[in-house]
Amino acid sequence: MPRRNSGMSFHLGLTGSIGMGKSTTASIFADHGCAVWNADDAVHRLYEKGGAAVDPLQKLFPDAIQAGAVDRAILRNVIAADPIALTQIEAIVHPLVQADRAAFRRAAQAEVLVFDVPLLFETGTETEMDAVACVFVDADEQRRRVLARGTMDRAQYEQILSKQMPIADKLARADYKIETDTMDHAVAQVRAVLAEIQKGPNNA
Repeated sequence: MPRRNSGMSFHLGLTGSIGMGKSTTASIFADHGCAVWNADDAVHRLYEKGGAAVDPLQKLFPDAIQAGAVDRAILRNVIAADPIALTQIEAIVHPLVQADRAAFRRAAQAEVLVFDVPLLFETGTETEMDAVACVFVDADEQRRRVLARGTMDRAQYEQILSKQMPIADKLARADYKIETDTMDHAVAQVRAVLAEIQKGPNNA
């Protein structure tokens, strides 16, 4: 059952596994008047020139800073070569992402705030939410979508998938499940989620 937070807005976490349509679903929520915060966009802001992550990362991995910004490709190579690098990076970046999310929460005016976080459960971020929606699609379609992007091969895809919580576990923990097999179906489910949220806890 969704829970209403103590503030004015309802905070909805949106998660899912790679290639399952999370970004598209976030856009649908935005089209229906929700304010959307995206974790990947926050990281991009932190890594760009002048971003809050640049100086602390430069102290640890100076080669990863190019033209005053974090070079994500170099950083990925650092992580691949150094088993403790990821832990060091996360110790810097996660609190900064959390601060970015908090700033969005304070500034946003919408009735429903949607937080698009791929690793929502993995990072414990669901504790900040009033409810969680998880997007999903069958495994064959998921694989087809990811490989069709042309940005990674099958081995890289499997490696990323292995680091994410199984989708069955995410769905079991979510308050809402949104199947993204077709756009019309996804839109209908988003509308149903918003309708239930708008009823409030006493009528849901």
